[in-house]
Amino acid sequence: MLTWIPVSIAAATFQTFRFMLQKVLSSVTLSPGGATFARFAYSAPFILTGLALYLYISGQSLPQLGMAFWTYALVGSISQILATVCVVALFKQRNFAVGITFKKTEVIQTAIVGLVVLGDGISAWGWVAIMLGLCAVLVLSKPPQATGAWWQHLTNKASRLGLTSGLLFAFSAVSYRGASLQLGELEPAFRAGVTLAAVVSLQTLLMVVWLAWREKGEISRVWQARRVAVWVGLTSLGGSFCWFWAFTLQNAAYVKALGQVELILSVLASVLFFKEKISRRELLGMGLLILSILALVLAI
Repeated sequence: MLTWIPVSIAAATFQTFRFMLQKVLSSVTLSPGGATFARFAYSAPFILTGLALYLYISGQSLPQLGMAFWTYALVGSISQILATVCVVALFKQRNFAVGITFKKTEVIQTAIVGLVVLGDGISAWGWVAIMLGLCAVLVLSKPPQATGAWWQHLTNKASRLGLTSGLLFAFSAVSYRGASLQLGELEPAFRAGVTLAAVVSLQTLLMVVWLAWREKGEISRVWQARRVAVWVGLTSLGGSFCWFWAFTLQNAAYVKALGQVELILSVLASVLFFKEKISRRELLGMGLLILSILALVLAI
């Protein structure tokens, strides 16, 4: 079944639009935490309503959700929240395309996490992809106007945020695949819907508690920004459902590898929408990362 290919491409497209909207929100209206919360708060009602309608029309009932399912879902939920906060904060450090590129190290890291957690194997081409990806990170770690040797920039704020977001997104992807696999032989789209509904409910609750505790008034600002934030929720809904659907069909590392088409879309968004300039070094780094993607795809 090659259904996962168009589904993964659709997920990457939705995700690009979502990050564009979150960049706007974080730079004008909301904190990184608020922009992250907007994603979950404005998508949860649509997801839960859609699942309820599907259950009513199909006559099915919710499957039994055991402890293993909820463990994977909780780990994935927390990882994705923290990863999204890192990405939104990263947009304040570097331009949109490079921010997405740092975040896209998740492909390399997902392959490793998937091997450790779920036993998903990595071929020789997979390891080639990992090394190319590491080279890309070394190139991208140095800001355009910075001086000094490249290794001095591996610990700058942009590098730390980017690499951390990639690792956290890797854990979330593998955890979501692990959760969906706990639902047995159910139809893949149904498994994706149930897993997504459970995860977004957890994330919304966790973010409400966090913002009420640490960022007083931010929940009100999320509501005030609803005209843009609701689109964050809708694009998040489309992207998340497609990611979850693809995870039920294919190894998470391969899904994320194909999802690197988002990198091309982010370059277009950076230049055409945000009117940002991309340096030669940044183009070289993104080119190396694209080569790592191709190598990983050859491993499929």
